[in-house]
Amino acid sequence: MKVLLISANRERSPYPVFPIGLAYLAGPLAAAGHELRAIDLCFSTEPEEDVTRAMADFAPAAVVVSVRNIDNVTWPGCRSYSAGVKQALDRCRGAVTIIGGSGFSLLPRELLAYLGGDYGVVGEGEEVLPQLLSRLERGEPVADLPGVVCAGRDDITPPQPVAQIGAPDRQLFAVERYRREGGMANVQTKRGCPFTCIYCTYPLLEGRQVRLRPVADVIAELRTLADGHGIDYVYFVDDIFNYPPEYATELCRALSGAGLGINWSAFINPGFITPRLVDEMATAGCDAVEFGSDSGSPAMLTNLGKSFGVGEIRAASQACHEQAIDFAHYLLFGGPGETAATVAESFALMDEVEPTAVIAMTGIRIYPGTPLHAQAVAEGIISPADSLLEPAFYLAPTVRDSLGELVTSEAMKRRNWVAPGLEINMSDALLEALRAFPVRGPLWKQLKRLTRSRVNPFGPR
Repeated sequence: MKVLLISANRERSPYPVFPIGLAYLAGPLAAAGHELRAIDLCFSTEPEEDVTRAMADFAPAAVVVSVRNIDNVTWPGCRSYSAGVKQALDRCRGAVTIIGGSGFSLLPRELLAYLGGDYGVVGEGEEVLPQLLSRLERGEPVADLPGVVCAGRDDITPPQPVAQIGAPDRQLFAVERYRREGGMANVQTKRGCPFTCIYCTYPLLEGRQVRLRPVADVIAELRTLADGHGIDYVYFVDDIFNYPPEYATELCRALSGAGLGINWSAFINPGFITPRLVDEMATAGCDAVEFGSDSGSPAMLTNLGKSFGVGEIRAASQACHEQAIDFAHYLLFGGPGETAATVAESFALMDEVEPTAVIAMTGIRIYPGTPLHAQAVAEGIISPADSLLEPAFYLAPTVRDSLGELVTSEAMKRRNWVAPGLEINMSDALLEALRAFPVRGPLWKQLKRLTRSRVNPFGPR
């Protein structure tokens, strides 16, 4: 069967992200005998026309559309992507349309109906998508397949995690362009998250059991990226790189011995980091880490369901300073119990630990199936009937009317703070300017080299 793969993601802020989800599907689909072609709309200036041309030239029997995100999860500057995906999908008529991806998996019924697709795949598709295509070819029923959504039906057989995580097949996509314009490649070493952050969708998408790739397989993928595509910087896209700690140590030692010449960064849990592990990471080529700290307030860390406390944030930050590794703390303001006092605690802790950057988000995007969703319903912030296809954010009642101005007034005093929704120290124009330089790794590393570029969305002060 001819199958057209479409990566619908067009968001380039803070940098374009390689469509690794579709790359994971390409190998199993090719192995099942399908003829594949791919369109990546991230770099497209005429996305609808590009889809139309591909449909005419390739004449696929099936189109698989990957929806990475529904919106940019940013308040108050929120951008929804659904309309753009629908415009592209409307050009695919005449073929069976199948929608998947992490964004789709969060709201599958709503998105399938809105986009007008024929089928959807919830969760990991490497195993079930070839089965779905095979049954469609033979005219057999598909509703019993794990994670498959059918247009006009509400029932979904629960998705099943894949038995073994393979390596993505990137040959259909412009790896070198992502290196040139995004500064790095993305690599996944594990799936699954056992933690209980109240807003997080990772356990819903990947399950709570951590599934690890063999370290040798990860090294082989990195070697292919380095030798075959000239990749010299990698971001590990695991929800938490350093858990389990033993696996992180094993991977770092393998990287150190591989001699790949790759630097890298990753998302880190402050509670599972030690000076020894940071030393192993630095030796293995790590030059930047991002901590999912969320808050500098002990009460808010508890309210958000975090697995660590303020002491671990301090210790992790100190370990990075000692190894001269750039680091950023990601904070979420406005969660349950947030007050002006807890906001002040977060600013005070960040002043104390002196990260390279603080990435501050105001308001927390609400997704169905999370504890935050249940709390938002109980508090009357949303109703149980709300589809959430249009973004809804949790903002604690005590700071709902003042949070934006409160964070803005303090963040604008500090050169290392970035608030994407408020365009503080970062804007789309500045990001585009930075891409003109040969930047490798996270763009926030450049804050220490830049003068301020600030916009106050609440007016002159």
